[in-house]
Amino acid sequence: MLVGVAVAAVSTLLGGFLAWLVMLTDIPGRAMLGMLGSIPFALPAFALAMTWEFLFRNDRLGGEVGFLAAAGLPIPDWLAWGLIPIVLTLAAHYFSLTFLLISAALASVNSELLEAAEMTGASRARVLRAITMPVVSPAIISAALLAFAEAISNFAVPALLGLPVRFYTLSTRLYGAIRTGQEERGYVLTVLVILLAAVVLFASSRITRGRSFSTITGKGGRKQRQRLGALRWPLFVLAMALCTATTILPALALLLSSFTRRTGSLAGGLTSHFWLGQSDPSFAQGQRGVLRNPEVLSASFNTILLGLAVAVITAVLGLLIGYVVARGRIGLLGDIVGLLSFLPFLMPGIAFGAMYIAQFGQPFGPIPALYGTLAILVLAGVAHSLPFAAQSGRTAMGQVSSEIEEAAVMTGANFWRRLLAILVPLTLRGITAGTVLVFTKMARDLSLTVLLVTPTTTLLSVLAFRYASEGFAQFAAAITLVIALLSVGATLLARRLQGASQPWSER
Repeated sequence: MLVGVAVAAVSTLLGGFLAWLVMLTDIPGRAMLGMLGSIPFALPAFALAMTWEFLFRNDRLGGEVGFLAAAGLPIPDWLAWGLIPIVLTLAAHYFSLTFLLISAALASVNSELLEAAEMTGASRARVLRAITMPVVSPAIISAALLAFAEAISNFAVPALLGLPVRFYTLSTRLYGAIRTGQEERGYVLTVLVILLAAVVLFASSRITRGRSFSTITGKGGRKQRQRLGALRWPLFVLAMALCTATTILPALALLLSSFTRRTGSLAGGLTSHFWLGQSDPSFAQGQRGVLRNPEVLSASFNTILLGLAVAVITAVLGLLIGYVVARGRIGLLGDIVGLLSFLPFLMPGIAFGAMYIAQFGQPFGPIPALYGTLAILVLAGVAHSLPFAAQSGRTAMGQVSSEIEEAAVMTGANFWRRLLAILVPLTLRGITAGTVLVFTKMARDLSLTVLLVTPTTTLLSVLAFRYASEGFAQFAAAITLVIALLSVGATLLARRLQGASQPWSER
């Protein structure tokens, strides 16, 4: 609970702050800040934990120390291990998630609402607190909820930064139970995590129930950014410091780590072997560089194929679920659909993977055994990633006023005509954001896939974690950078497809 609440609060505060600057103000460098703000979520969470170790590891556990300790700086235990580094690492990862979701909601806020408040003498702080935040509160609540659920179910970061000092979470206890053959205990802990997050979900539904958050109506509007005046450059420096600490610094640390001869140390010099090297029995146990390794190339193909398949399927399902829940035309059944669409996300990935092995590990009626195929990864990925698309679809649909659809009904348009010609174009920004999030999630996901992959269906995230656990941090860093490039490439492609409608591309 402590990790989940802290991560949700910090990541929502940082992501909302950056989204407000990029979407609604005249801060310089909006396009650059928007791009940098979307990158941290593309990095695997364990990669940021590796970066933290590379910088802050002290000598408490013996072995090689981090860069700062090697430079002679004293690193206290509370900064190297335990609660503080876990919360900061996870917040640096998930603030990008909250930024993407909140910025998609802020993009549809009509600036005439804000101008009308300013004309009455309201200050910028008053406008932000009394108008901007309330109308996008569904997106803020959804973002905080997703960050909370991700944080309490994340395994890799608490394992890398917490277990060495006996700092345990439910996810690490669950992983230990399954690894030691105590599946029943592991599933009990899974139920506990689900119940914990379900309470938070129920509370968030009660907050937004019965209130209207429509910001897209049948009336025209114009875009006018708020002027920051003398605060433009100070806030730009603050936003750049945030992006540097969460995006540029981790990327540089990973890049530098992939070239070091000795793990976590520059004393041995640099080498490009871990990227381009041929097999050399006297170095790195004869393993080739990642760009020459057939296993890495095969894993790259599998990762792209899996990400695309899961993203497309969940986008369609998320749009339909968002329509059912946001329009509320089926009453209690709509609330049940919304709750069930979110439940898979609250299940720790390691337990979710174990359940799919139990379900599809052997033939069941007409369904053949799927273990060892890409199909089981797609099925598990769609089920586990559906909450991303469902929350994005719900938020996007909630901002489209029903009067637009009612006007289409009066012209005789059926449901599919209204969906494809009106609702999809108006909610394209939110849907695309959810689709990109799903792709990046599958590209970097570890806990869900680690039990499902086989030598014929290896993924990049599993390879990176395997190299890291075997002591080859250089290979792990190089593969992690490949994952980041794939995810960032998907984000940039989505921006290109959206064209002028992309929020932070507007000039």
